[in-house]
Amino acid sequence: METEELTYTVTLRDYPESLPERERTNAERRYAKAMEKAFGSAGQVAAALDTLRSLEESPPEVVPPADLALLRQWGKASTAARQAAFQGLGEAESAYFDVHLAG
Repeated sequence: METEELTYTVTLRDYPESLPERERTNAERRYAKAMEKAFGSAGQVAAALDTLRSLEESPPEVVPPADLALLRQWGKASTAARQAAFQGLGEAESAYFDVHLAG
């Protein structure tokens, strides 16, 4: 039986339009690389995102402790990834990275 590995995409949103496409793409890559370092692989980032998306529909009182730990890990990892991604660009207050499962 074959299993399909989840993949994800990262898109920089609400950064000033004057940012050249190459710089935008490099920032998105730095963000993804930092997330993959924190989680171990691209597949693990996607799996964590998939779990977190499923938690959005769960009442807080039924969220398992392991998923709460994953939520905290995601928060820390995304903060570090944001810092890495904006290195050399200067941070725009309203800018954010949109992470979605691909496919």
